[in-house]
Amino acid sequence: HEGIIAVEGIVGEMPHPLNKERIPGCTYSHPQIASIGLSEVQAGERGEIKVGRFPLLANGKAVAVNDTEGLVKTIFDASTGALLGAHMIGPGVTEMIQGFAVAIGLETTEAELMDTIFPHPTLSEAMHESVLSAFGRTINF
Repeated sequence: HEGIIAVEGIVGEMPHPLNKERIPGCTYSHPQIASIGLSEVQAGERGEIKVGRFPLLANGKAVAVNDTEGLVKTIFDASTGALLGAHMIGPGVTEMIQGFAVAIGLETTEAELMDTIFPHPTLSEAMHESVLSAFGRTINF
């Protein structure tokens, strides 16, 4: 993406600004690690937040494939409901983080994420459960 912005500048176009908070970070290890946006500490320094956590141990797909090590954490602005950050550890999270990248890019709120339907059984359901957890509405934990 940074390369595209550089080329746009070189050819005289008006490149759009790069928001580094919207760049997902991925660590290809076991378990995988992925994050986007603000950390819990960074978000807390900016104002009141709500934090959701969901362990993969409570996710049906993770149990079915016997890979339950990990969790999903989501961080929201308490007053606006804006998703400020998401952090994930576990199988497939380097693929799943894109869902939160889109949500942050589109300035999605917790209400919109809570109303999103996730397929069952999938690892991505842990993303939904983490959102629900931030607002005291978890289903499977």
